[in-house]
Amino acid sequence: MEKSVLIQLLIFLLTINGVHTNFLCGDETFSPNTTFGDDLKTLLPSLASNVIAQRGFYNASLGGVYALALCRKHYEDQDCRRCVDRVSRNLLTQCQGKAEAYHWEAENDANVSCLVRYSNLPTYGKLKLEPLENIPHSSLPSTNLTRFTEEFRATANRTIEDASKADESSALKYYGVSSAEFTDSPEVYMLMQCTPDLSSGDCKYCLGEIVRYNLEEYWGRIGSTIAVPSCYFRWDLYPFVGAFDNLERVSAPPRAFQEDAQTKKEGTFQPWSIVVAVVPTVINIFVFVAFVIAYRQMRRRIYAGINKNSDSDGQSMLRFDLGMILIATDEFSAENKLGQGGFGSVYKGILPSGQEIAVKRLAGGSGQGDLEFKNEVLLLTRLQHRNLVKLLGFCNEGDEEILVYEHVPNSSLDHFIFDEDKRWLLTWDVRCRIIEGVARGLLYLHEDSQLRIIHRDLKASNILLDAEMNPKVADFGMARLFNMDETRGETSRVVGTYGYMAPEYVRHGQFSAKSDVYSFGVMLLEMICGERNKNFEAEGLPAFAWKRWVEGEPQSIIDPYLSEHPINEIVKLIQIGLLCVQENAAKRPTMNSVIVWLARDGTCAIPNPTEAAFVTLPLLVKPAERYMNKSKDSKFSVDEVSITVLHPR
Repeated sequence: MEKSVLIQLLIFLLTINGVHTNFLCGDETFSPNTTFGDDLKTLLPSLASNVIAQRGFYNASLGGVYALALCRKHYEDQDCRRCVDRVSRNLLTQCQGKAEAYHWEAENDANVSCLVRYSNLPTYGKLKLEPLENIPHSSLPSTNLTRFTEEFRATANRTIEDASKADESSALKYYGVSSAEFTDSPEVYMLMQCTPDLSSGDCKYCLGEIVRYNLEEYWGRIGSTIAVPSCYFRWDLYPFVGAFDNLERVSAPPRAFQEDAQTKKEGTFQPWSIVVAVVPTVINIFVFVAFVIAYRQMRRRIYAGINKNSDSDGQSMLRFDLGMILIATDEFSAENKLGQGGFGSVYKGILPSGQEIAVKRLAGGSGQGDLEFKNEVLLLTRLQHRNLVKLLGFCNEGDEEILVYEHVPNSSLDHFIFDEDKRWLLTWDVRCRIIEGVARGLLYLHEDSQLRIIHRDLKASNILLDAEMNPKVADFGMARLFNMDETRGETSRVVGTYGYMAPEYVRHGQFSAKSDVYSFGVMLLEMICGERNKNFEAEGLPAFAWKRWVEGEPQSIIDPYLSEHPINEIVKLIQIGLLCVQENAAKRPTMNSVIVWLARDGTCAIPNPTEAAFVTLPLLVKPAERYMNKSKDSKFSVDEVSITVLHPR
């Protein structure tokens, strides 16, 4: 009786504390001289009606405002509309003047929870883990906390797996609820949800992080609500209203052995109970061992030929059968060939399901191609971002090493920006979108992913464009993985493309995130002037643009197709490009600073650039001619193909 009263009292305390009033308003403010505030007041009130029309998730933008709204799965239309409307109105009043804010409204007496989020930067498809809002509840009652923790972790892990499996039939793809009766406590209830614009991997990572935060910071309390802009987690000792009406239960965690109640009561020995207990156990052990053996054999077959030290890398990758690849590409027919790269050819293919793919067939017998194959498989299986090309799988049968990517219909950036007949399609808005998207992809590689990666071969031909002309950074064969506490590296094997390689990398083999920043700056300047870097004779585009900047004539390098756009906005991008290609690597900005400067309504001051790098073409050609064993009749491509230069030490 005392235990029942205690639990009821705890539930009452939790219930009265069950509603969030904590709105997360960002630190950055928007300028009163812009239309951001007016656009925000127009956009947020429209979310409530549109979220219902879009089946529970709505993403929109107006001017420089980006917003989204989301309701809990199995919502009632009226409850969802009211929740989104209430949160939208509260954000407008409680976060006045702020350029970014969000709030997850938790269930209490209402049958729904919801999220409203807005920002002055695009939010769609971008994993964001801060700021974090949380509501820890009361302390746990006296119990075996060690056993409770083990059972809690097991239930949480299973709920994460359930929630991060994308349900493509629903606009609310990521959602999971579970309940499990623990050994020393009442039943535990959990709810998890991610915004559906994320990838499955990002959803799983997001939920794992906030569960870990709960265990580290607020363990020893009954119930908790933890939320970040991209995902939400709540657990309690009671079924909070509305969340478990459509419960699909996950298996309860392993329970400690409990004596049979009847046996304990009667105090008698039942011989048949041994059979009942032992036989299923033996069967389960046999099935488990068979499963482990089959799983290990499957992994050996799939990952033979990939880096032997890869451990679980690539565990979510699909191994394509060579026969399927041949059918999809019509046996690598010339009609399906999309392009030729430094390590092989790329072909368009169509899978039996109708999905279009891009098949990269690495050149046979190439040591560089073999290294590139391993690199791309190991890296891209662990990277998920809307501005990075998605690797679907691989094939390594016989002498063939093949990478299978999502098909990006508009080919690469160089087919537009350097083509006189197509460059007019790259309007100012499209060019800005491409530049910002590439910057966000690099920021993800350098700082925001679970890894720290230097691309080392960023150039226009490695920027793919989807149907809406959104950019996707591709070709990770030369990328280098850093530990999170490393900032730079050095190599005797210089790889990349002349014209885009930073001077410290060409001359001394030193590379860092600032090497990618230099390559980005070259690409940005090419986007502004519509000309290849190599077209500016020996001095190169960075030095040429720097001279025009010093002379006070930066407008002289602007593409004529941009002549009707406000000159000050274009010159601003030239300034950012020159900051990226400065001779002194330490003075080059980070990609995070670049993104802040690229904001069209940004009011922060942009520093003046110092001298741009000046790397003459003869300096570039000589080491290549010396160590690549080129024949006299062979031609050396300066700017089209990725190359490797070996500098003796």
